Amino acid sequence: MSGLAATTRGTGPHAGQRLVIAGAPLERARLVLVMIHGRGGAPEDMIGLADHLSLPDLAVLAPQAAGHSWWPDSFLAPLEANEPGLSSGLSVISTLLEDVSEQGFDPERVGLVGFSQGACLAVEAAARLARPFRAVVALSGGLVGTGDADGAPRADLYHRPAKTFAYEGRLPDVPVLLGCHERDPHIPLARVYESAEIMRGMGAKVDTLIIPGAGHSVVEQEATWLRGQLNIEG
Repeated sequence: MSGLAATTRGTGPHAGQRLVIAGAPLERARLVLVMIHGRGGAPEDMIGLADHLSLPDLAVLAPQAAGHSWWPDSFLAPLEANEPGLSSGLSVISTLLEDVSEQGFDPERVGLVGFSQGACLAVEAAARLARPFRAVVALSGGLVGTGDADGAPRADLYHRPAKTFAYEGRLPDVPVLLGCHERDPHIPLARVYESAEIMRGMGAKVDTLIIPGAGHSVVEQEATWLRGQLNIEG
């Protein structure tokens, strides 16, 4: 795929890692998906999901996290506990968007998709960068937050304190999917619902998909939602 290096840019530990490029060549692609793997995962995990969409006109960019993890602790932990990983991951996504913009892909032709820890990074990047993305999909994830709030640990946040969410931009009519199992061992539903409320307040068109029972995986309904958004003309 012309015009892109096979390593990530940005700052911190995730700069200079692998960038797996798949799907349609940029010069023939209709849309670009930036796909972000979860803790312990790899770019190839996300390429498999992209292949499952069966959309041959998608270009897919899947960055690799250093040590296969974007940050060391839970996304519910105090922000400082996850630095410099969080800031480095955000810089990788930001520079990828700059790179595809130089190749002619404005945000309206770019989707952000992540699973688990990568889902948290995807929605956090969307909220902080506040661009008119084609779609944003968090497969088992929620917002990381911009600050640490006062207060005691909360049972509905898996005994972690609350966060603050102070995003300056807007996401007018950006389609967002927040999917999560009812009893996910890593992602509390309270944070999923809170993330949906925050992003709706930024103007996004948010759908939540709560999957009955326990689990931490991608389900077919999520792939169907994404395929539908990517198939819309415009």
